[in-house]
Amino acid sequence: MPATTKPRLLSLDVFRGATVAAMIWVNNPGDWGHIYAPLEHSAWNGCTPTDLVFPFFLFIVGVSIVYAMESKAELSANHPKMLWSAFRRMLVLITISLITQSLFHPGFAHLRYPGVLQRIGVVYFISTLFYIKTTQKTRDVLLAALLIGYYIIMVFLPVPDTGKASLDPETNMGAWVDRLVFSTNHLWSESKTWDPEGLFGTLPSIATCLLGIRVGSWLKRKGVDDSTKVSWLFTYGITAVLMGLLWGLFFPINKALWTSSYVLFSGGWAMLGLAMCYWLIDVQGHKKPAMFFVPLGVNAITAYVLSNYIPHYITNKPYFGGQSLFQLLFQPYFMPYVASALSGLLLVFIIWALMRVLYKLKIVIKV
Repeated sequence: MPATTKPRLLSLDVFRGATVAAMIWVNNPGDWGHIYAPLEHSAWNGCTPTDLVFPFFLFIVGVSIVYAMESKAELSANHPKMLWSAFRRMLVLITISLITQSLFHPGFAHLRYPGVLQRIGVVYFISTLFYIKTTQKTRDVLLAALLIGYYIIMVFLPVPDTGKASLDPETNMGAWVDRLVFSTNHLWSESKTWDPEGLFGTLPSIATCLLGIRVGSWLKRKGVDDSTKVSWLFTYGITAVLMGLLWGLFFPINKALWTSSYVLFSGGWAMLGLAMCYWLIDVQGHKKPAMFFVPLGVNAITAYVLSNYIPHYITNKPYFGGQSLFQLLFQPYFMPYVASALSGLLLVFIIWALMRVLYKLKIVIKV
């Protein structure tokens, strides 16, 4: 559909676009056996730059909710339509994910029910509900309750099938909930017994989005100059990172579990990243160098969905004399790790070029 004339926060589009570019890159190496350490997820506890990508996106969703809904949310008469729109969007994202899986892996017997788009959709709907129907003070209480409650359940509550609390991959409370709700046939194929985007871990993911809503509300405050906004945003970010590190001493930073310490740690870095973009782009006016990422940011979900289809049907297929693009363009000429990374970057540029066409045509595809 055509883009609206409502002014957009350019730094937010840039930050979202850079996040999507990173998401595409780390998800599509040319060779899964040769990946630079920063481009891999942590084996379990800990946090690499790649582990920051997904929470950055959910944080951005929260900021975007404020910028998209603030004026409409002021009138309660608009709320039913807004909630229905958010609910429909959740269903569309879930459907897109399930259709994509069914195309690549026909049959429903082992269809993975949790996933990235599913989590985005659920978090978006619930966070929209909280934003429309509660005050910021109430959302702060909900944020604290989600983090503290999740910590208590994961660390102290015995898991029913083992009789003790655990933070190990197969024996934690989240893994038990996933097996109970989805069964092992519908979980992440790499594990079968737990899922990194599982149902229970969605609760602290909502907290990540609520952090974004808080930051969006702060940036939209009237009567506060930009320098003050940026200064406090940097302060909030540093504080959150330090709190996450401190909490991580007894509730480890862990993306797969989406631990409370991980929410604060990754959320703090997201605040710092957005603060830097906001200061450089919207305040200082350094727009041209950052414009590369805008097309990806404006059509973020479209870019992400294409990053699932293009490798499967084009870049990873042996169309070119029995060779894939990776084997043809990179493998013979570069060291294995470099070739693998460059292949992922090629996909980023292919998708960027497609999104650039949409951007020039002023087309924003909304789900």
